[in-house]
Amino acid sequence: MTGDRTQVQLPGNFLACGIGSLPHLDPQAALELIVATLPQIPHWPQLPRRGHVEHFLYQSLVPLVKLGLIQEPPGATAYFATDSPDWAEKLTAFYTLFLRAAEGEGEALAAFAIPPEAGVGFYAFKGWLEEGGAGGARFLKGQVAGPLTAGLYLTDAAGHYAFYEPQLRDLIVKTTALQARWQARVLGSFGLPVMIFVDDPAASAYGSSAHVALGREAVVEALAAVAEEIEKEGGIPGAHSCSGVEWPIFFEAGFRVVSFDAYNYFTSLQVFPREVDEFLAGGGILAWGIVPTYEGAWQETGSSLRDRLQGCLEEMVRRGVDRERLYRQGLVTPSCGTGTLAEPLAKHIYRLTAEVAANMQQIV
Repeated sequence: MTGDRTQVQLPGNFLACGIGSLPHLDPQAALELIVATLPQIPHWPQLPRRGHVEHFLYQSLVPLVKLGLIQEPPGATAYFATDSPDWAEKLTAFYTLFLRAAEGEGEALAAFAIPPEAGVGFYAFKGWLEEGGAGGARFLKGQVAGPLTAGLYLTDAAGHYAFYEPQLRDLIVKTTALQARWQARVLGSFGLPVMIFVDDPAASAYGSSAHVALGREAVVEALAAVAEEIEKEGGIPGAHSCSGVEWPIFFEAGFRVVSFDAYNYFTSLQVFPREVDEFLAGGGILAWGIVPTYEGAWQETGSSLRDRLQGCLEEMVRRGVDRERLYRQGLVTPSCGTGTLAEPLAKHIYRLTAEVAANMQQIV
């Protein structure tokens, strides 16, 4: 189905939401933590400590791996096999599959699914939903690797970053977009609004001295293509980046929810008050990553982080952003995923997130 931006319900009022990754090996234990702390917007848990198969290459780019467009030599970094003698034939196979999937054909779209061995958290979440576990949920959330992150990780056979090569960038964008669309379709079958976050930490490369050739138009077009596919399934496109970013690129790309590290990088947002105000005026949602995802979280409380968040909000108001929208159109999240942390710290961070949300809801 095709989503209607004017009709899709959006979250707000500082509901608690997660980013994605958790350090658990057991998907059920991870899911129990999510359900206990984020019952209104539960998400499926990414579990990177389970091993290499949980890497985004398998979770988000699996058709490119299966078709041989991406090679993974033993002990070496994966790359696009542009030097393969049958590269053209593999490209043809991919675009044939893509066109079928883009038309909404179920079997073809399923080729972009997360493989069961690479996403045990996703399938545990799906099983929980099938058993009727989401009784208190108001939204569901999934996540996919962003095109910049994939494109600045992978290279061609000559070692050039894939994002700078138009053909390879196109492969990445189309694959991540349809993987996001597949998630929106599967999760949307449970009758709740679905957010799919495009996790793109490498978006911070735009504007940096190390990537001066990274053009704004190419960045926005890549991000917009993923957002568009999510909306085609009636999903809510969200974006997450956990460093300083030129945030208007996400606004311009059509994301309805933008998640950022408000604890460490609030200053990167406060320099765009006009753009933030316009984003909110258009119905956009800011997901405030106010809970730090490192050891410093042990020194914080729900009250201290509420006060810090209020300070950020009021600073934006002083800069001209509408106060009512700021307080109505917000979520509370950790600043990033917790997949690399110890389990006790991850639990503490999720509990803090729930506490801050509860404290903020008393204000709004």
